Amino acid sequence: MNHNTATIAVRELTRKFGPFTAVDHISFDVYAGEVFGFLGANGAGKTTAIRILTGLLMPTSGQAQVAGFDVWRQPEQIKRHIGYMSQKFSLYQDLTPLENIRFFGGVYGLSLRTIRQKSEMLMERLGMQAVAHRLVGTLPLGWRQKLAFSLALLHEPRIVFLDEPTSGVDPLTRRTFWEMIRTEAAKGTTIFVTTHYMDEAEYCDRVSIMVRGHIAALDTPQALKVQFGAEHMEAVFLKLTRPSEL
Repeated sequence: MNHNTATIAVRELTRKFGPFTAVDHISFDVYAGEVFGFLGANGAGKTTAIRILTGLLMPTSGQAQVAGFDVWRQPEQIKRHIGYMSQKFSLYQDLTPLENIRFFGGVYGLSLRTIRQKSEMLMERLGMQAVAHRLVGTLPLGWRQKLAFSLALLHEPRIVFLDEPTSGVDPLTRRTFWEMIRTEAAKGTTIFVTTHYMDEAEYCDRVSIMVRGHIAALDTPQALKVQFGAEHMEAVFLKLTRPSEL
């Protein structure tokens, strides 16, 4: 992680829907090669914040830059310079792995030669040569997950947004997937991830926790556990989001 290079810079970012404030003056930086956990209960505002940072929604006020581009003036450039993977894995189930690679390569503007090279490389690296011509919908969940992550990286973006990427996946596959995340971060790619699994927060370099539109805490997992006198991140999360239940 390079603390000198902020790939995401957010200052007083706010989004209102009528009288309701979904994101309320949040500020933070995310650095090159960092795995940044963006956590919060349902309705806390994290989905709205992610939509702004990925160029899908305009803020009401405040500033943010993503991969060097301004969310107000350059949302289309942001979309072209980031990768994105949702909990649905962002794959076309009725296409084969190779067809998915060709499709997304075309969307990202890669040349046919580059797409062919990346197709061969990915099938070999993922061990999917034998299923390269099978429909994605027939493949095991773990393989679909790895393929979707690889497609989000196909155009070599500086930042990848992962929106609950391990939802519904078994623990062993989740751990393997996080090994892929850490490997990619070690190459300098910024990983911005949301998850409902608090044990996964332990894998992040830093974690922010949103509560009612605000960032209620932001630090390393170890520092947050010390700060809140907790043995694990789930206890930290509960102390911030459900204090009346403790």
